[in-house]
Amino acid sequence: MNAALNNNIRIFTGNSVPELAHKICDHLSLPLGQAMVSTFSDGEIRVEIADNVRGRDVFLIQSTCPPTNHNLMELLLMIDAVKRASARRITAVIPYFGYARQDRKVAPRVPITAKLVADLLSTAGAQRILTMDLHVGQIQGFFDIPVDNLYASPIMIPYIRENFQNDLAIVSPDAGGVPRARAYAKRLAATLGLIDKRRDAPGQAKAMNLIGEVLGKEVVILDDIIDTGGTLSEAAGVIIQQGARNVNACCTHAVLSGPAVERVANSPLHRLVVTDTIPLSEAAQKCPKIVQLPVAPLLAQAILHIHQEDSISSLFEIQF
Repeated sequence: MNAALNNNIRIFTGNSVPELAHKICDHLSLPLGQAMVSTFSDGEIRVEIADNVRGRDVFLIQSTCPPTNHNLMELLLMIDAVKRASARRITAVIPYFGYARQDRKVAPRVPITAKLVADLLSTAGAQRILTMDLHVGQIQGFFDIPVDNLYASPIMIPYIRENFQNDLAIVSPDAGGVPRARAYAKRLAATLGLIDKRRDAPGQAKAMNLIGEVLGKEVVILDDIIDTGGTLSEAAGVIIQQGARNVNACCTHAVLSGPAVERVANSPLHRLVVTDTIPLSEAAQKCPKIVQLPVAPLLAQAILHIHQEDSISSLFEIQF
């Protein structure tokens, strides 16, 4: 990387995805900025930026994954710190955007938390957001600043082509994911299916019916998030009952909370493919069914394009 770029760009990270941040810097041949992000004994977060950021283009890498509120607060304080240190532009790189599933009112007297988080980031001083596979694309409209929402498809599609290529069917676990599944199915020359599910309570879902033909096919369930694993396990069971030869899943964000890893291990799933937008727990790393793919090359390329004021539309392999 040339000296001018090294002088004009600064990359920092909190405590949510330090390994991913180091990989991004390695791809850019840049050092990771020096920042102390720690916690006082009473639980308050302390942030101190050690590098000079005056007039620099600053990128702050932080997923708002569990512990969600703590990681979000770290990000807000880092944004405020570099803003007060006179950074030229502040881009929050949020590989996994937490609270994205709270994007609308589903009952009386409930908040639209995704909008609130967007306001918090803007008010803190973020001037641009770089994220990946938002739960719903409309969340981009919650921000009054530019949002670049990358897709995991440039990472997932080559893996699917190489590993799941015989008589393939792409299945969406819910109606909201059909556009994504249709785009993948078109690129992979695969058939399309849909699971009709009914949600009994937050975090709990029961797959009820399969729409589409999977008899004798190798099936890939496609989703953006796997949380407790309930939906995925139920969907895999329904698909196997309908005569699929094999069932796998590809999910961008591996939240894997609660009994998720155990459910995946005990489910009919042959393989669960995720990315490293969220670090895997020790249990998930030991699960032989879970495969993790790197997103650092894609995020590094996007950071470089943003810094150089180049178009990043070439990174959007699938548009919907």
